[in-house]
Amino acid sequence: MSLSYRDAGVDRDAAAIAKLRMRELVDSTRTDAVRAGFGSFGGHLALAEGEELVASVDGVGTKLEVAVRAGRHDTVGEDLVNHCVNDILAEGAVPLAFLDYFACGKLDPEVVVEVVRGVARGCRRNGCALLGGETAEMPGFYRGGVYDLVGFIVGRLEFPAVAAREVRGGDVLIGLESSGIHTNGFSFARAVIFGRMGLEVGDPWPGLPASVGEVLLRVHRSYLGPLREECAAGRVRALAHITGGGIPGKMSAILPEHLGADFQRGSWTVPRIFDIIQHEGDVSTEEMYEVFNMGLGMVAVCPEDNVSPFQEQVPDAQIVGRIIPREGDAHVTFSGG
Repeated sequence: MSLSYRDAGVDRDAAAIAKLRMRELVDSTRTDAVRAGFGSFGGHLALAEGEELVASVDGVGTKLEVAVRAGRHDTVGEDLVNHCVNDILAEGAVPLAFLDYFACGKLDPEVVVEVVRGVARGCRRNGCALLGGETAEMPGFYRGGVYDLVGFIVGRLEFPAVAAREVRGGDVLIGLESSGIHTNGFSFARAVIFGRMGLEVGDPWPGLPASVGEVLLRVHRSYLGPLREECAAGRVRALAHITGGGIPGKMSAILPEHLGADFQRGSWTVPRIFDIIQHEGDVSTEEMYEVFNMGLGMVAVCPEDNVSPFQEQVPDAQIVGRIIPREGDAHVTFSGG
């Protein structure tokens, strides 16, 4: 029997309804300083003429359950920082400060220190100060051994052209590789890997010299390093951080109404982990692309003349599609095999 994200416990339709209902509430708080609309990768706040802060918040999701099973807690903190850094980068910003929130039922000092060790490592690697945080112990609310982790980031708008998203027909889509699942779709992945396949974190991953835990806990990649120079050089019109909602959901957020993004299947390598999840869970291709990044962690939209210098500076940059006139309801289409 085929498996869907809803079967794994995540209802995307309910989330969409909730967002629609929240939008009016969020918009009711808008002040003259707010510069970005609802649904962006981060919020913009004007401070003075030509100065804007960009802020975002996110979590690691049920990847935390894998960390608990594996007894390894130093990677999820770095995941959290990198995810947030990528989100504000897609808004044209670089990080300034980060804060974390750690909540559990009973505090284990060793666990929280390992988590914060990963947060601090991520902050150092992205040139971001760990400004503060909160540790909440809530007995009776969280079951023993589990915890939740949330991150808040504030950055400075450095690439206004990226934030403007002046995407044009004929622009080229350049994909940057993901390091694996990153931090989205883990409820689905766990349902297949631990449920359907019956694997445990210490078992060998099929076809790789690594354990299941090692593969699943690979750190969410930060794209600030490879993309900062390209954004500064004006070679990027827009960026989409491919997380929840997959390629269709995140690309739709950066496209004007009259344009679409056509991706060429086969132009990039889909990591084997996604092939295994699809095969073992009997998951439709459409569902896979709406849940997972499918090997593309960030997609840049670039004018054709900028593609060659971009690829010279970013070794794993691959042409994966083009911006085309939109036809029908779909902002994103997939061509080829």
